[in-house]
Amino acid sequence: MGYRSPAWDFSDVTLSLLEEFGFVWDSSLMGRDFEAYRPRRVISVDRERGNEFGAPSPIIEIPVSWFLDDFPALDNLPRGGGMGSTETLFATWKDHFDFAYERVPGGVFTLTVHPQTIARAHAFVMFERFVDYIVGHQDVWIATLGEIAAAWREPEPG
Repeated sequence: MGYRSPAWDFSDVTLSLLEEFGFVWDSSLMGRDFEAYRPRRVISVDRERGNEFGAPSPIIEIPVSWFLDDFPALDNLPRGGGMGSTETLFATWKDHFDFAYERVPGGVFTLTVHPQTIARAHAFVMFERFVDYIVGHQDVWIATLGEIAAAWREPEPG
């Protein structure tokens, strides 16, 4: 039903393959921050006049963000970074959530957590606190990506 590419690597043929094999949703792209959408292929790149895009895909894209991923902030990455403060990550997630909640009606806040990262004691305590913060707001729905795709409705034109 759905797909998320490892490390959010998306090739020139990924979208075509998802369509060919009947996938409903993908969550690998970063074309928007808090709104699901239908991705469009780039037909041609033109730095002077702007790129040309094809028709919207039947695939529903549930956007992701490195800012809303626990691994880069908390794990020990070979290229530096990681092993950061859970307080800093909590503040980042809170700011993103607050923005989406206040300014993007019906928006989707796609948090990505990895069991090998979020399940460590210090990270899990922060995660519990963050979930408590979210559910303290009215009209918030915690759902799987499949449930989000099933509930998503195409925005009205204009």
